[in-house]
Amino acid sequence: MKNTLFLLVLLQLAVGTVNAADAVKAGQTSTSFAFSSLSAGQALPPQFRIVTIPKIAVNRFSLVADDGSTVLRIDSDNSAGSVALPLAASLAAGSNTLEWRWKVSRILEKADMDHKLGDDFSGRVYVFFDVPLASLPFVDRSKIRLARIVAGADVPTAALCYVWDNKRRIGHAAWSPYTDRVRMIVLQSGQSHLNEWMLESRDVAADFREAFGFDAPAVTGVAVGNDTDNTSDKVTTWFGDVRFRK
Repeated sequence: MKNTLFLLVLLQLAVGTVNAADAVKAGQTSTSFAFSSLSAGQALPPQFRIVTIPKIAVNRFSLVADDGSTVLRIDSDNSAGSVALPLAASLAAGSNTLEWRWKVSRILEKADMDHKLGDDFSGRVYVFFDVPLASLPFVDRSKIRLARIVAGADVPTAALCYVWDNKRRIGHAAWSPYTDRVRMIVLQSGQSHLNEWMLESRDVAADFREAFGFDAPAVTGVAVGNDTDNTSDKVTTWFGDVRFRK
């Protein structure tokens, strides 16, 4: 994703998390989303928010049957995009483990997570957090306040981004080349498990503390996607049910 558009991407994702943030504050959290409860071939339900980027081609999103279950399929061809899911979790209540399964068709040979021009992944899962604005450095507070004025919504103040990379070792973590408010963590890498469903289970509270150095606040949203616009490549990614559990 291009440097000048990165804040816009987070901003658009944030709009999809507003209702989830309100649910956390009200104690009415939605902690799971089951693609398997939907029908293959139906239109994406209205509670999904499709995140697109101006001047960049949009991924194709569809619900398909796979091994007897309905899953989300995302086709990326020199394009980008994510789906913000209606999920939230109060980590203080103990729902700190995020689980999902995913599958990718191929890795992106030219991707490089350390550089903006290589910031493409076969799969991404974003988790957004509501860090108190007053606790951030002045420069970060100013940027987020500006973004919130533009968005008219609560732009997330921090995020984890779990990725399916091409070459970094599993467990490798680094800041996004665009911002130190997003910590990227490699969960799958290389060609060993292409076209194979992989189940993930992450203690997002522990991952947040490792990245940011303090206890995690409430989760305000989750988004899944992939992108190939920087590498001019293509990939298909499938996502199964996503849920928080104790």
